Amino acid sequence: MTTDEQLPPEEDLLVSAELYLKSGIHIGTKFKTKYMEKFIYKTRPDGLSVLDISLIDQRLRVLGNFVSQYNPRDILVVSRRENGWKPLRMLNKLTGIRIHEGRYPPGMLTNPNLDRYAEAKLLIVTDAWPDRNAINDALRVGIPVIALCDTNNTANNIDLVIPCNNKGKKSLALVFWTLTNSYLRSKGRLGAEETITQSVDDFMEE
Repeated sequence: MTTDEQLPPEEDLLVSAELYLKSGIHIGTKFKTKYMEKFIYKTRPDGLSVLDISLIDQRLRVLGNFVSQYNPRDILVVSRRENGWKPLRMLNKLTGIRIHEGRYPPGMLTNPNLDRYAEAKLLIVTDAWPDRNAINDALRVGIPVIALCDTNNTANNIDLVIPCNNKGKKSLALVFWTLTNSYLRSKGRLGAEETITQSVDDFMEE
C-alpha cells in the first residue's frame, strides 16, 4: 500500500509517481462502498478516501493488456460525464477506438434500427452510475464491461474495475492518455519505451 510520501519505486510504475499525484487520480470521495474497500488505502482527516496508487497502477496495466486484444472498431467507450469528453476524443483520434459522449441512447448496442446503433465486443465506461444504461445494454448482448470506479461506486455487473478518481479532468486525462499509449504499443504503432507526442494536458478538458 502507498501514501503520498511512500510510493513504489519509479521503475515499478506505469507513469511517474509525480504524474499520478499531480493528476489526483488517487483522491476519492467521502463515501465508500464495500466493492471499493479493497482499493482504498486510507481516509484523510477531511473525510476523503484515498485510493492505493500501486493498485491503480496495476489495474491500468491490466486495462491496457485487456483492451489490446480487441480491434478499434470492436470497442465502444462511453462517457456521460463532461470531463471525459476530450479524453475520449483524443483516444478516438489516435487509436480509432469508437466513443460516445453525453447521454447514452438506450438500445445503442441492442437495436439495429437506431441511427447510432453500434455493434461492439467490449464496453468501457467512465462512471458506472451515469453510464448505467450502456452497461445494461452490454449485459443484454453479453459483452465484457470495464468501468472506471471511484470510492463511491458499486461494481455490479462490471467485469474489470479500474479504481480511480473518475470525476476530475486531470485524472480522466491521465487514464485515457495511459490507455492510448498502451494500445498503440500493443498494435506496434509505438515502440516499447515510446510515448505519444501529445501530453496528458492535451487530453484534458479546458
